[in-house]
Amino acid sequence: MGLFEVAILEVPTEKEEEEGVEERLVFGPRPVIATDIQTAGYNVLMDFKDEIQVKRNRMRVLIRPFA
Repeated sequence: MGLFEVAILEVPTEKEEEEGVEERLVFGPRPVIATDIQTAGYNVLMDFKDEIQVKRNRMRVLIRPFA
C-alpha cells in the first residue's frame, strides 16, 4: 500500500477557453491510501462521486505519489 494525493480539476470547454475561463479545482487535494496510482484515482472517483459534480470528459485527475 502507498500514500497518494489526489486532486480533480474541471477543464473548460473550447468556448469557455475563448472567453478566458481557466481550469478550476473541484476536489482535493486529498490523501488516499491505495496499492497503486490507478487505484488511488479510481477510489476517489467512486468514493466521492456525489461530491464531484463534473462531467467525466471535462475532468482532469491529478495524482501524486509520496515516497
